[in-house]
Formats: sequence, C-alpha cells, structure tokens
Amino acid sequence: MVRGFVQEHVYKHPWERVTAANWRKYSDPEHKSQLSHVLEVDTIDRKLDSEAGQLHCTRVITVNAPGPWWLQRVLGGSVCHCLENSTVDGKNRTMEMVGRNVTMKNFVEVEERCSYSPHPENPDWTVFKQETNIRCATLSVLATMAERIEQRCVENFQKNSFRGREVMERVILGNGCEDDSGHEA
Repeated sequence: MVRGFVQEHVYKHPWERVTAANWRKYSDPEHKSQLSHVLEVDTIDRKLDSEAGQLHCTRVITVNAPGPWWLQRVLGGSVCHCLENSTVDGKNRTMEMVGRNVTMKNFVEVEERCSYSPHPENPDWTVFKQETNIRCATLSVLATMAERIEQRCVENFQKNSFRGREVMERVILGNGCEDDSGHEA
C-alpha cells in the first residue's frame, strides 16, 4: 500500500526571493530548531547549463527519522540519508525538486516532489506544490503494522512540511529582504 499527500501553498513573494530562501532554509541558524529533524545538508554535484538557463543540483540530506525503539533496532538506527535532485530554470522561472531516501529502502520508500513557479494570476507571488508518497515493504503478517507506519510517516511529513513553510516565510522576510509593502524587514 502507498500513502501520501499532495498540498499547495502560495507565498506572497516573488519567485526569485522564494527560491533563494529554499536554498537557505536549512542553514539559517535562527530557524534551525524548527527543522531539527534535518541533521545535515551536503551539495554533492552542481552543474550550470548556461544555454538552457538551468542549474542542476544534487544534495544529500541527512534526517533524524525516529520511531519506536523496536523499529530502530530493526532498521539499525533512526538516521536516514536522502538524495535530492533539483532543477532551477531561470528562464521559465521554475524550480523542481525530487527527493528519495537512499537508506532504509528495504523497509520504507519515500519520494517527495516539490515545485516552485509564479502564481498564474499574480506573477509577484509563488506557488509551491508538494507531493509525497510513502510505501512500506510488507510481509502479509505485518501488513497492518506497515499501514500504521506509513500513516505515521505521512503525519510526520505533513508536520515537517508545515514547519518548513513557516521557516521559508521567516527566511524570505528576515535576511534583509523587503516585505510586501516595500519596507525593509
């Protein structure tokens, strides 16, 4: 069984400011405590395609994915490494990211797809779309338990996603950027 969720959020800020904040949200020391599940972010590859106007980036994101003690014993801990591939298209003003876990895949597979693009009715706003799918490997005897774990993972993803959007808003407004009224924040 696969569980997941889809959500959309509108940032009332221009695409350039929102996507810049996306790169800074994990490293901003003021908001680190809100995203404490993220332990480390490492850029392992970055390529600029100047003809297409695209930046391609690959990052490894290390997260703390706690669960019951018995589950941590089965999995060998609570630290999970994820691979995120991003494409920023400056000409078309789009940013797309796909993240997947590379550890614990024998037990649970997570795929998260996110995009940022200008709002269709107000180009000074940015639409963020997120789709997350979680699938636990099951043995027939453990199907009910796997469904509960999938549901718990979805709930945690939604909670962390909400925190991430809050941090994004603060990063957008905090780092010397002007607010919507044109005043320095």
